Amino acid sequence: MDLSPLTAISSVDGRYASKTAALRPYCSEYGLIRYRVLVEVRWFQALAGHPQMPEFPAISEAANRFLEDLIEHFGESDARRVKEIEATTNHDVKAVEYFLGERFADFDELAGLTGWLHFACTSEDINNLSYALLVQEAREQILLPSFTAINARLDNLAQEHAELPMLSRTHGQTASPTTLGKEVANLSDRLRRQAVQAMAVTPLGKMNGAVGNFNAHQSANPDIDWPALSQQFVESLGLAFNPYTTQIEPHDWMAELFHALTRYHTVMLDLCRDTWGYISLGYFKQKTVAGEVGSSTMPHKVNPIDFENAEGNIGVANALLSHLAEKLPVSRWQRDLTDSTVLRTIGTAFGHALIAYSSLLKGLGKLEANPQRLAADLDAAWEVLAEPIQTVMRRYGVENPYEQLKALTRGKAITREALQEFIAGLDIPEQARDELLALTPGTYTGNAADMARRSGR
Repeated sequence: MDLSPLTAISSVDGRYASKTAALRPYCSEYGLIRYRVLVEVRWFQALAGHPQMPEFPAISEAANRFLEDLIEHFGESDARRVKEIEATTNHDVKAVEYFLGERFADFDELAGLTGWLHFACTSEDINNLSYALLVQEAREQILLPSFTAINARLDNLAQEHAELPMLSRTHGQTASPTTLGKEVANLSDRLRRQAVQAMAVTPLGKMNGAVGNFNAHQSANPDIDWPALSQQFVESLGLAFNPYTTQIEPHDWMAELFHALTRYHTVMLDLCRDTWGYISLGYFKQKTVAGEVGSSTMPHKVNPIDFENAEGNIGVANALLSHLAEKLPVSRWQRDLTDSTVLRTIGTAFGHALIAYSSLLKGLGKLEANPQRLAADLDAAWEVLAEPIQTVMRRYGVENPYEQLKALTRGKAITREALQEFIAGLDIPEQARDELLALTPGTYTGNAADMARRSGR
């Protein structure tokens, strides 16, 4: 059976292949091989012509153009050749070295320099840098645009509905009103903060040999300042240098990033569940899409499937990201291989996250506020004005204000008339009494509208 979205085992490459395709250049086996080729070539170029290594002469401009072309035009056929070599070597990084040796043979100047490929390297020198580049570019090119799009949609919703009053619920009970826009703004601000933290994590890299001490490097040439050269090389790739490692870069920065992403997703989960609830209450309606079916048996239904899909994929993404964050920094002594297979699930974790982002954006794009339903709930909850009434009573020294309002409202259906009768009998200044009499659940929203209008600004 040929591999296709129909026969793929994982939904990331199967049912949802169209939603995750953008990750393929970064997080696939092809992507990993491409980054390994880049790191090997860049290390070769960094050593070529080093003044304290006369044995390795500088290479010509033409040779450098050949190497740049090899990196820039590395394609699927090249990756397949690497995998063919790996079938013999049973070693993925060594296969990349042999592949480059084959390509160097096509250029006379480089053909005699293949011994400098992978010089003084352990496989993890190549791998840690390749994965760092993979994660960094996938984060910036794929995840960040999704973060930005989600916040933009939420900010628009917040500003559009900044003044639309909504009944709050604390502990599931009626509570002081807010506005629909303000509640959306809360979630937008939370997501933005977590996204900033996820983007601020600095990827680290190392290039220091079998156990992190430059053993082979110094044996080959003790005159070179290998730590300085290594730092310069790692930073030239756009990564930060980690001077203290064993055979592996310890992956602590990855744990920081993956934990930050799980926090981002936790806020998104809160958003999905709250929105699902508001749809259930009728506060939001969903735009219908021609041809879509809400239920196989109930034609009237427009189910909140986008938010449910996002919620499910958030759970899978966070399960993988949490395991990555907990497992990767733990390695027996100077190195064990348990991280190798786990690292290959980064793309799967990012894939489920990307599916969730796509579903959430689709769901947010279908939302329409239902002012009539919002107003009906507010008009049925006059008891929420007990808070401002008792607060004004406190200001003017009325005795036992909380207890009086508690006796009037707790567990009772309170009408506008009952509250106004109570207010009319209060011994407070006339202006304060008039202001309370004019108050309604729909106007008792504090500064919610102002906060919503500032969302994202």
